[in-house]
Amino acid sequence: MHGRVKVKSTAQQEEEKRKEREKKLKVYLSARDAVFSKKSNGVLDEEALQLTQQLLSSNPDFATLWNFRREILLHLETVKEEEEMQKLYELELLFTESCLKVNPKSYGSWHHRGWVSSRLPRPDWPRELSLCDRCLSVDDRNFHCWDYRRFVVKASGVPVSQELRFTDRLIGSNFSNYSSWHYRSTLLPLLQPGTPSPCRKPAHVSPTASPQTHGHRVCEEQLLKEYELVQNAFFTDPNDQSAWFYYRWLLGRAEREEMISCVYVSREGERVTVAFSKLVNAPAEGLVLVLDGQPQQVEWRSIHPLFRHSPVWLCELPPGSISDINNEHNLTVHWTEKHTHRDCALYTGRLESWCRDSATDQELFRSELSIEKTSVLQSELQSCGQLLELEPQNKWCLLTTILLMRALDPLGHERETLAHFQTLKEVDPMRSSYYSDLCSKFMIENTILKMEYAEVRVFSLSDKNLSTLCHLDQLLLVTHINLSSNQLLKLPPQFAMLHCLKVLEADNNAIENLEGLYQLPKLEDVSLRNNRLEVPRDGKTENLDLTMGITHSFGHKKSYALSPITSI
Repeated sequence: MHGRVKVKSTAQQEEEKRKEREKKLKVYLSARDAVFSKKSNGVLDEEALQLTQQLLSSNPDFATLWNFRREILLHLETVKEEEEMQKLYELELLFTESCLKVNPKSYGSWHHRGWVSSRLPRPDWPRELSLCDRCLSVDDRNFHCWDYRRFVVKASGVPVSQELRFTDRLIGSNFSNYSSWHYRSTLLPLLQPGTPSPCRKPAHVSPTASPQTHGHRVCEEQLLKEYELVQNAFFTDPNDQSAWFYYRWLLGRAEREEMISCVYVSREGERVTVAFSKLVNAPAEGLVLVLDGQPQQVEWRSIHPLFRHSPVWLCELPPGSISDINNEHNLTVHWTEKHTHRDCALYTGRLESWCRDSATDQELFRSELSIEKTSVLQSELQSCGQLLELEPQNKWCLLTTILLMRALDPLGHERETLAHFQTLKEVDPMRSSYYSDLCSKFMIENTILKMEYAEVRVFSLSDKNLSTLCHLDQLLLVTHINLSSNQLLKLPPQFAMLHCLKVLEADNNAIENLEGLYQLPKLEDVSLRNNRLEVPRDGKTENLDLTMGITHSFGHKKSYALSPITSI
């Protein structure tokens, strides 16, 4: 046994570690108490700087110490020369770099480094970019470092083209680098600063209307290059989601132009209804109604009491303002905050009138394609078709194919789109509800387009497996809607946007909630057979309770068909 190293027992090792931890803790607490003492007494000296450095070296996430350290440095700026502060701040950068080695995702360390860089008399921005390169080579998804890099790029005026080359390099080495794809999406619209979208109307599908950031667009030439780049990525690894997400951004919808999309006026109730292209708070955004050249004192209210922000607002004019059918009136709605307005004329002999841009005019769901862009997107669709032959169950390729079809011809590709959605539900059952909702959204868009091409106010979507309702602000003028034989669970509060609705058919769904039904002033006929409406607790039948509720609100005689009723 002689000459052999004695192996310590586990108990001995644990005891030694415990003593070592206690010793370190004692030193740490002593330094902490000393720092807090100086802080409470307002002592901002270099000794305090050393004490905070000692503590932060072992625990770089102590935010209070970083704050105190900045107080000290700000004080030293008042008593030291610029050259001394330059050296002091350079040492501070070295210190934060050592802290980042302890924790590369330390919020406090990255924030403090940004603060120091902004205070440096002569910052060395290339050095900071080099630090970012090194950190991202270790972890290419370190969002703290990405944020810091954006700060450095902005502060130092690095050209967009240089940063695009940087993302080229990272993406070239790793197609799965989602952060690089995302950063690229923020850079591309800056290639043409100050270039607005070429047409007044908002374009909502971005192969047709280029992606926008802060109102700027990606030039067509660059956009076509991006299609080629991302195609290389998903043909290399069809199951990697990073490139597909970026591709969906390229095929995404641009932000709508802020505008008044419709003004509707009715002599019945002397009501004016206004629809906007986005959610607004009308009273707070300076909505002014002018009738026959005279501003009106009206109270704007949203379509439902629950909504402070809504795309549809309405008001009642003073009694007798427009009730006489023999008089003609001109209305103007001014949206003062956005410096825009819309006129509407109510002619003699008419009970109602409206002025609006249709969904096709607004290019709400698609817009006209240039010949070159049509050719490229057709080629992209063919490429996705080839990939589907190799990977028939690739959900990313299926979903992208749907988006391309909708960009090119949503009505012409409707049947193929529905077939692809069915395949998606089978290969990705976890997201079946998402695909159902997205399919419902596209079906509603198609039906709105068909309705407007036919210039009718009847909206029929029966037996389409709808699971949700959307774009209800586009149905403001609809008088008859058929939603029977779908999978709807409720008529949501947004349903109150259908202010002209007179007839509702919604049989054979799974509707449990009718919240959006009670705010419709013109509703006359409702059919809700074979739904899941709950029987009231007071024992009264549901149709009696529903009739009383709506009739009391609007004073109209209405007819209802609600049986049989299923209790939940």
